[in-house]
Amino acid sequence: MTELEKLKHLLKHWIEHNDAHVINYSEWASKVDSLGEKELSDILSRIADESKKLNDLFNQALHSIK
Repeated sequence: MTELEKLKHLLKHWIEHNDAHVINYSEWASKVDSLGEKELSDILSRIADESKKLNDLFNQALHSIK
C-alpha cells in the first residue's frame, strides 16, 4: 500500500469519526439547551458546525488524491 493509499484510508476514517463527533456535539447541545443552558448550547452547536467544515476540508483532501 502506498503512502497516498494509506492517507486516503485515513481520510475516510477521519470523516466517519468526525461525523460521529458532530452527532454527539449536537445531541449535547440539545440536552443542555433543555436544561436552560443557552450559552453552552450555542457553543456546542458552533463546535458541531465547525466540525462539519472540517469534514468539507477532509473531503477536499480525499478528492484531491489521484
